[in-house]
Amino acid sequence: MAEHTSSSITIEATPAEVMAVIADFGRYSEWTGEVKQAEVLEKDEQGRASKVRLVLDAGAIKDDHTLNYSWPSAGVVEWSLDKSQMLRQLDGSYSLEPEAGGKHTKVTYTLTVDVKIPMLGMIKRKAEKVIIDRALDGLKTRVESGAAA
Repeated sequence: MAEHTSSSITIEATPAEVMAVIADFGRYSEWTGEVKQAEVLEKDEQGRASKVRLVLDAGAIKDDHTLNYSWPSAGVVEWSLDKSQMLRQLDGSYSLEPEAGGKHTKVTYTLTVDVKIPMLGMIKRKAEKVIIDRALDGLKTRVESGAAA
């Protein structure tokens, strides 16, 4: 089993408010930093994104890739790599847990990345941690600022 990196943050909003921002791929470039463009290619029977093309610029890693998304429950979204120029694996998830009687949400982001070029595992884990921390900070700022409304 591949190693993964995981981190959590608490956001002062309901799980539904947080998930609404996560599911709004068209606005990812406004808060994620590394995602410069996102385009929903396919939707599932409930109208949620099931295949998304993302243009990523994370410094040393620039990529145009497609991810497959699944929504196993109201508080979980998972994704896996469909195709990529630079990546061999990009699997992850957001898991949302209500806190403070549902007024706050604990968001856990788990990510596994593998690149096609040789890279030390320690460097990959550090890159995963940077991606996760930036995404969680951006998500928190986006949701709590009310900009998503």
